[in-house]
Amino acid sequence: MRVRRRCTAAVAVVVLLGPVAACAAPDGAREAGRRAPSGTPTAPAAAADGGGAAARGFTLVASGDVLPHDSIIQQAHADAIDDGYDFRPMLAGVRPVVSGADLAICHMETVYGADGDYSGYPAFTSPPHIAKSLAATGYDACSTASNHSLDDGADGIRRTLDALDAAGVRHNGSARTAKEATTPAWLTAGGARVAQLAYTYDTNGNPLPEGQPWAVSALDETAILAGARAARRAGADVVVVSLHWGTEWQTDPDERQITLARALTAATSPTPAGPRPDIDLIIGTHAHVPQAYEKVNGTWVVYGMGDQIAGPMFNHTGAFDPRGNQSSIGRFTFAPPTAPGRRWQVTKAEYIPQWMDLDTNRVINLADALAAGAEREDYETALEEISAAVLGRGAGEDGLRMGR
Repeated sequence: MRVRRRCTAAVAVVVLLGPVAACAAPDGAREAGRRAPSGTPTAPAAAADGGGAAARGFTLVASGDVLPHDSIIQQAHADAIDDGYDFRPMLAGVRPVVSGADLAICHMETVYGADGDYSGYPAFTSPPHIAKSLAATGYDACSTASNHSLDDGADGIRRTLDALDAAGVRHNGSARTAKEATTPAWLTAGGARVAQLAYTYDTNGNPLPEGQPWAVSALDETAILAGARAARRAGADVVVVSLHWGTEWQTDPDERQITLARALTAATSPTPAGPRPDIDLIIGTHAHVPQAYEKVNGTWVVYGMGDQIAGPMFNHTGAFDPRGNQSSIGRFTFAPPTAPGRRWQVTKAEYIPQWMDLDTNRVINLADALAAGAEREDYETALEEISAAVLGRGAGEDGLRMGR
């Protein structure tokens, strides 16, 4: 039996221009650093490991599920100046956060359709125009492994990855070829080579395409660690793992999330400087609601960031649930290793609360909006609820702070 996502979308609402969310690729320096498309991977550059003069720190941001329901698709069409679709206004409010980081990672939950055949829940086929909007917002890479990765079979994967490649956005989690399935999304910042890997717990019961067992990366401890270690051997200084996991509508991480996070963060490999963790950061998606950040075995884990873009969300009881439009952006500052073989350390961890305003279909940076004097009870409520979820497992004691 196919497992359906318990979310639906209402019709489009009136467009009001207001603070918007996302990320942008603004300045020339950032644009110059954008990597080549994932479909044409290049070999990592010579190692900067060891904190030499060329190495410097960098910031990495990651955000939650991009889940275009019908109302979101209609809004993007209304925002376009032609007959296309433009998601940039929707994301504009968080553009400074995303574009201000050295690296930015999104989660592209859905696959892309073709020739105007676009739909929301339950089988998503999104306008491929969203890829350019993500790039314009500043995203460097997206995870593409989700329970919706096979909503339109192998064709959906191909269209999605082709569009991301054309937009210059790297990706991992679904693949067009066996070789691509074993190639991380390679990124570079601060002298570090960063490898992003992505996995999903399920594909809603949709079978893998015939002869393509590698089309979507399955959530499996052995496979994740094998991928992380292969990335290290290929020259990765920092390994970031995106996991589509957890129980929908549950704020607390479930037992599988907790158990897997402990196992993955405990895994190490030998180096001349001693054992080094195989994974440097875990970022989670899927639950539809913000979940906790936690430092596990010295490594930051974001159990769930929530939905960055989504229409009206209805939980497992069938009731509208405003938590489905709440999320956080994680921002992590990495410092170079102090000696060869040591890890790049996260020296600063932050969360930026964000909320999809369904009255305007815009993503709001809540911290910015409230600091600027917005007197909105709904903003304040969303910020309080997001913060309570994010800090629910003691991350504040390990230094996690709210950023802007």
